[in-house]
Amino acid sequence: MSTDGRRVRTAAPPPANSPSAARRLRHLVRVRASEHPTIYLPFARRKYPGPSPEVISSETELVIDGYTRSATTFAVYAFQLAQVRPVRIAHHLHAPAQLIAAARIGIPVLALIRDPQGAILSQLVREPRVALRDALVAYRRFYSCLLPYRSSFVVGEFDQVTRDFGAVVGRLNQYFRTSFQEFQHTEANVRECYALSRERPTMSRTLLGFESGLVTRDELDRERDRLARTPPQAPGMADVWVPSAERERAKAELLERWRQADLARLRDRAQAAYREFVGLNGSGPGCP
Repeated sequence: MSTDGRRVRTAAPPPANSPSAARRLRHLVRVRASEHPTIYLPFARRKYPGPSPEVISSETELVIDGYTRSATTFAVYAFQLAQVRPVRIAHHLHAPAQLIAAARIGIPVLALIRDPQGAILSQLVREPRVALRDALVAYRRFYSCLLPYRSSFVVGEFDQVTRDFGAVVGRLNQYFRTSFQEFQHTEANVRECYALSRERPTMSRTLLGFESGLVTRDELDRERDRLARTPPQAPGMADVWVPSAERERAKAELLERWRQADLARLRDRAQAAYREFVGLNGSGPGCP
């Protein structure tokens, strides 16, 4: 209302997941660039000097990566906790370029994937400035551009990674003739993975270095003791990388938009990319 009593129309704030045209363009450029190792990886090495995320290099022993929200953090922690020595892992770029580069030079790859609805709704909760339509396109492109290299990967599907990661590492060893220790999927070990994930927002270089194989378990334990004595972080930050009731409620609210008819074609394409990459019913190379 103005001072003279007239009603003044004000611009409503943009709804969630309705980014500006400029922001959508930047997202599209990143999606396209991340498909090309010679374009994206030099940029990533400058942007992410370490310790996490780790970009593939001559010292990399294993790549664990996939589309965002596909249990990368859980897989990396579970893997490192099971090893008797730190293993150099390239991870968390969420860029096809990193998996393609590994395939070309023969580095073992665990390519993570989650069904498109689960991955994308979780992504939009964490990244509300990404449009649902754009996320569907990005998901399809991510896995479609990896198909020519599919025989160079072992695929870790979200449900098995989060429920029986030891079996996933077993397939990795069998396929690449490696001898990594298999994660024991006990309640205590899973709880420790989630505890590390909750501590991740502290951005402790020791914790992040453990992910990449730059820090030993003893060094990690000493750092965690130190973190336990520090003041708690801001409320809500610890749930960024782990399941929570609040995130599940937010995803439920996004379901209405997900089911709208105008997205049917994009949903079908994303689902087709998912099915083809996992080998339809798991019959592809490196699948369960």
